[in-house]
Amino acid sequence: MAPNAVNRQFAAITVHWADRSAVGRTRESMDVGSIDARTRGIRGRARELEWIGKLVDAADGPGPKVLVLTGEPGTGKSTLLDHAAAEAEARGRRVLRVRGCEGELGLDLAGAHQLLRPVLRDAERLPARQRNALRHAFGEDDGDEQQTPDPLVIRTGVLTLLSEAATERPVFIVVDDAQWLDVGSLDVLAFVARRLEGERIALLLAAREEAVPVRFDRDFPHLTAEPLDRAEAGLLLDEQPRPPRGKARARILEQASGNPLALIELARAYADEAGDPGSDSIDSLPLTARLERLFAAGLPDLPEPTRRALLLAAAAGTDRLSDVLHAAPGLDEPEVWRPAEQAGLVRVESGDIRLRHPLVRVAIYQAASFADRREAHLALAAALAHEPDRRAWHLAAAALGPDEAVADALAESAERSRRRGGYAAAATAWERAAELTPDCEHRAGRLLAASAAAMYAGYPQWVGDIAARVATLTDDPQKLAEASLRGGWSLAVTLRHDDALGFLLPVAESMATAAPELALDALGTASTPAYNSGDPFYRTELERIRTLIAPRPDRSDGVWTQLVSQPFAGREAALEHLNHKVDILREASLPDLVVLGATAWILDESETAVRLLGQAVDHHLRAATAGTNCTVTQALGLALFESGAWTAAQSMAEDAFGLAAEAGADNVSVGSLILQSTLRAARGDHAGARAQAADAVRGTDLRKSRSLYVRHCHALGMAAFAEGDHTTAYEHLRRAFTQDFHPAPVHHHASLYYLADLAAAAVRAGQTNDARAVLRAVERSLGTTRSARLDAIVSRASALLSEPDGAEPHFRAALADPASARWPFEHACTLLDFGEWLRRHRRAAEARPLLSTALEIFERLDAQPWIARSIAELRAAGVSVADSRAPEAVAGLTPQELQIAQLAAEGLTNRDIGARLYLSPRTIGFHLHKIFPKLGITGRAQLRDILGP
Repeated sequence: MAPNAVNRQFAAITVHWADRSAVGRTRESMDVGSIDARTRGIRGRARELEWIGKLVDAADGPGPKVLVLTGEPGTGKSTLLDHAAAEAEARGRRVLRVRGCEGELGLDLAGAHQLLRPVLRDAERLPARQRNALRHAFGEDDGDEQQTPDPLVIRTGVLTLLSEAATERPVFIVVDDAQWLDVGSLDVLAFVARRLEGERIALLLAAREEAVPVRFDRDFPHLTAEPLDRAEAGLLLDEQPRPPRGKARARILEQASGNPLALIELARAYADEAGDPGSDSIDSLPLTARLERLFAAGLPDLPEPTRRALLLAAAAGTDRLSDVLHAAPGLDEPEVWRPAEQAGLVRVESGDIRLRHPLVRVAIYQAASFADRREAHLALAAALAHEPDRRAWHLAAAALGPDEAVADALAESAERSRRRGGYAAAATAWERAAELTPDCEHRAGRLLAASAAAMYAGYPQWVGDIAARVATLTDDPQKLAEASLRGGWSLAVTLRHDDALGFLLPVAESMATAAPELALDALGTASTPAYNSGDPFYRTELERIRTLIAPRPDRSDGVWTQLVSQPFAGREAALEHLNHKVDILREASLPDLVVLGATAWILDESETAVRLLGQAVDHHLRAATAGTNCTVTQALGLALFESGAWTAAQSMAEDAFGLAAEAGADNVSVGSLILQSTLRAARGDHAGARAQAADAVRGTDLRKSRSLYVRHCHALGMAAFAEGDHTTAYEHLRRAFTQDFHPAPVHHHASLYYLADLAAAAVRAGQTNDARAVLRAVERSLGTTRSARLDAIVSRASALLSEPDGAEPHFRAALADPASARWPFEHACTLLDFGEWLRRHRRAAEARPLLSTALEIFERLDAQPWIARSIAELRAAGVSVADSRAPEAVAGLTPQELQIAQLAAEGLTNRDIGARLYLSPRTIGFHLHKIFPKLGITGRAQLRDILGP
């Protein structure tokens, strides 16, 4: 989700947004209103209770519909969630709850199943495709296990199911211990959370502060349950049955550090020790460890059957009482559980075992000996023979050491998860299987399988961690090379270009003869960080290593690697190769789509690039490969921007940013913000563009990422241009070229596309001579086989920097090739500049059609500063310019609203639009009711008049 989707201003109270990047924390405000007095008994949480009350209201009213509650263990997050659930039910909401548990971390969609169990019977009312996808995902059908369900259909089905449930009464979703939810369930919850506008649904999610899932780490309002201040902590101690006094009180206040659970438990512990305040046994322990030890302290006093029951419950990792009873049938008597309930450790009700706090589970488990824990896991494995995935994990927990049989069982579980599309669960299982595999070579192979699954799950940092372990297990050159390839891939989406290439280039060189396919994979992967780096050394290395590998005409990535090194050499041959590969492209693989799309982009075949990269993005959506998806999505956004599809480019840039933030792909997160900044500038929001450009690079050093550096310079130059500050615009754009006597492009490819903008700023800033030196130096390095786009850019720059009487031939050269119109903004700028030149040379009649065409293009793009210039020039040329209704009417629509309005104008129903955009029909209706007044219409029949067919 992009910043403009989350930076809504809420009045009244400031809250923290979690941000683990170098930027630090930002702040967001939210109007939380007030609540009644039903909150007595929760000490020191007035602010949190206000927030929760407003969120409950938002389930069926205005206001933010998602809140992430964070805090250290023991701060009372679960108590606040229980209050929220009770408050929601008291206000007529239907409450759906899910609680993460460590025991189901490896089970894909286990949390989603827990959440949806109360409403799954209504799945029969869903569209067939969504219904079948949900049934398949939850293992409730006998379908083909080889067929992986479409993740988007699963998530849309969940959203539709919740939306249908909310038609009866508003739904309030409560998620506890989100840090222990499986990745698949977090993906579902994040998908739903981003689409709640217009739904009668609100979501409250709680997680430990240091372990907020990445999907909820940036995009939603965060509220931190802070430690109690000393006064509130003292009042809480006073409310305990035997409040401590004197030195014991001071010691407890110091040790608890405002943690409510620690205050209560420490007070109880000191009271149980006959008020002995002198014990220093827990002084040096960190807070969480202190609590875990306190929770376990009373276990030896419990009866042996109770301790055994608690250990089984802790080892099971779920709240289901049936798991424990199947493992030890004799534990179903109430007397077994009563001592634990009386000790305040557990509550048994409605077939569930509810531990008072997650740390109770940890404390119980760690307090037991390994022999007792192993016995519990073996009993649970025997009881869960009908659930092979959970059985495999319990056998793994009981393993005394490497065990091939258990490793095989986990590997089979991993393969089942992979077939279901649960790549993260598969990676987790293969990683544990590798740990239990006796043979080092076999273990290395399973780690490579884990790294591949983690790659498809979209977690580059995890891929790197797994791949690094392979080097300690094998001397097999090919396995080591494959591990280095994965390690390089994990860095290729970051700003660590040198490190990525340090992995990838040696692999390509060492495997050039022994394993040419692997070498070409490494070289193709290396091409992207080499391009982003822009360092001439890496371009030379790419070209040198490429000559060591036997050519493979059947592969698509050879030309991409060549063009990264020399983007303006051999254009005709490269274009012939591209066209041939595209012509024979039928059921293309994802790598083919990506590499051919990138090749088309660097060759300025923008329409082909948009088509191929668009297909790749669609492929990613079906395969749920989020990590790679962010790079392809950003590439598509750039191609769309250059092609003049600015609304779609904005949407892609926002999507790329959200995906990159989840994947830790800082190269993409920075680049997507720069693209959004450029779009803001082009549309006239110069202040917003500068702010977003500053946000993009805050805490980031772009000196070793020349492509991003020059794009950032261009964004700032465009912002200054939009403001009319041409001197500043020139200063920023000039940084895209060196300050040498013979200036050179800072980036060997990207810098050249800013030549015409540099020239336009130079003319208005009095820097014509300096800009001419840049143009002359760059022209000598370009050669003659340039794209129509680059030819037009160079010709426009030459026209602007020529002596007044010599400009016309260059302007006409810039417009001579009809293909130049495929880049609308650049083409319109040339038309505007030439029209302005003609008018000033008293040739107004010739200028008018050029200026009119330029205005039409700028209005379509909503390039406000250039619209104003075009109108001024037309009026100066004697043309009376009328305002255009449609661009003004749609200006107030968000990109998503415009997309919905256009589809509705085409005659699609709300259900059709929802299916296409993966939103519920109710949400589409909500958006249309917001769109109509913005457009000044009363119904969808009038959309066609406003937007056209």
